[in-house]
Amino acid sequence: MRLGIDVACRAAHQASLADATGRYLWSGRRFRTTVEDLERLWAMLPEGTEPSSVTVVMEPTRNAWVPLAAWFRRRGAVVVLVPPEQSADLRTYYAKHTKSDRLDSRILARVPLLHPEGLHNATGLGPGDALRRAVKLRSNLVKRRTSILARLDALLELLGPGWHAALGADLANKTPLRFLAHYADPHQVIRLGRARLGRFLARHSRGSWGEDKADQVITAARETLRLWSEELDYPELADDIAIEARLALQLTEEIKELEDRIAALLTKADPDAILRSVPGVGPVLAAQILGRLGDPHRFTSLAAIRSFSGLVPKLDSSGRSARHGGPTKSGDACLREALFMAADQARRSDPSLAAKYHRLMTEAGKHHNSALCHVATTLLTRIAACLRRGEHYHLTDTDGTPVTTQQARHIIAQRYTISAELRTARRTTHPAPGTGRRNKESRRAPSTGPSTPTLRARQPLDIR
Repeated sequence: MRLGIDVACRAAHQASLADATGRYLWSGRRFRTTVEDLERLWAMLPEGTEPSSVTVVMEPTRNAWVPLAAWFRRRGAVVVLVPPEQSADLRTYYAKHTKSDRLDSRILARVPLLHPEGLHNATGLGPGDALRRAVKLRSNLVKRRTSILARLDALLELLGPGWHAALGADLANKTPLRFLAHYADPHQVIRLGRARLGRFLARHSRGSWGEDKADQVITAARETLRLWSEELDYPELADDIAIEARLALQLTEEIKELEDRIAALLTKADPDAILRSVPGVGPVLAAQILGRLGDPHRFTSLAAIRSFSGLVPKLDSSGRSARHGGPTKSGDACLREALFMAADQARRSDPSLAAKYHRLMTEAGKHHNSALCHVATTLLTRIAACLRRGEHYHLTDTDGTPVTTQQARHIIAQRYTISAELRTARRTTHPAPGTGRRNKESRRAPSTGPSTPTLRARQPLDIR
């Protein structure tokens, strides 16, 4: 039996039941995510139906599918997920100008017959998994803090360049954030004085900053007053800066607490520390990769894992012509983010990965980001193989000889070092023609004359 369910977030779901031949037994039955409705829907199956012979087909609609999948799995049914774009294409093929929840449920009930390769078994909890949620939340919080620090940096530019020099380039440090949360008004800084400001900085920096740093901040404040005089509204600007600083501090505390919780979840999910044995993968990236990848045994092959990451290139092949494009990006974006950062560190510690990166940069002429995507795909394949076999990652030379971390770094420094000139050339992208945010100058002045240098007499039309 094939039970297709069109999942709704707020409205009622709709279900359709078909047999193995695709013949509908019933369709368009409405129900909600309650035990009573689910029991009533299950009772509508034909008598004598074995629970293991029932396949429930759904789309991963937000998080509404997770409790449904868990309930049907407890009943013994097989739950599979279908990418929304595939079911949408099938619906368009059957009814181009019609879209309804009932039609969607009927299409999903026939997907196992029409496209069995597009089914993916839903074995885990999905968004219900604590590690999967935690690493995604941490990634979002880090991005939010980065945007806040960028706005804070822009606000400090209004006060003048002396503030960046006095507080340091890294505003993610808690000491400058605590200072800006209280004393961003130049008048207030000068009134505070050298001694009190020095004690404040020393207390919040654990002695790293003192009266010398206070002198630099006071100098920056006086330079701001000379630059702006009283034209700038200092209290209003200080309030804006304080809001951004307090938000950054709060996010920093939340990220720290979240990382402690992620560390405990990672120890439980990976007790043998297999992921932490991979070069370039620390506790944070290990948790992010494992949380977003899930159980590697649920994939049919290593190629399926690479495809799930979205790092594999697009392919347009027909006859004798074939063209590869950029990454498909069809998988988990949080997983790709972790793999990209891990690959950038792993190529500095693994000679085989360093050799591949060196070849792509020097011989293939790849851009730095493109080469890292290739390295990330190889790294993901090795990580999945280690997790499947339950073995730690072992560093080897390009010929397979085991090496230590120190020997690996020495080999990379000797053989696979890329010159600064080549790295700069590979990192530089060619600007698009025309003006833009980085290039305000027009490529050439517009023509003021006619499009042709000479005027031609109009020729009569030949209508014969």
